[in-house]
Amino acid sequence: MIIPVTGDIWERYVKLIDEGVNDGDAMDELTLKRYCCRRMIMTHVDLIEKLLRYNPAERDAKKAALNG
Repeated sequence: MIIPVTGDIWERYVKLIDEGVNDGDAMDELTLKRYCCRRMIMTHVDLIEKLLRYNPAERDAKKAALNG
């Protein structure tokens, strides 16, 4: 998460959601009262795992193998 204000809360939020806590209750428990902070948590898309798998050198090698 790139947002510095709520970045430290993301892992705790995901843990609460995995435990079956309602979205709103989880944010209340994490003291996220302002709608702007709640929006940042609810609409966040965690892309780091996808980005870590991206390897441009591997892609180029596959392209070269296909072309000949």
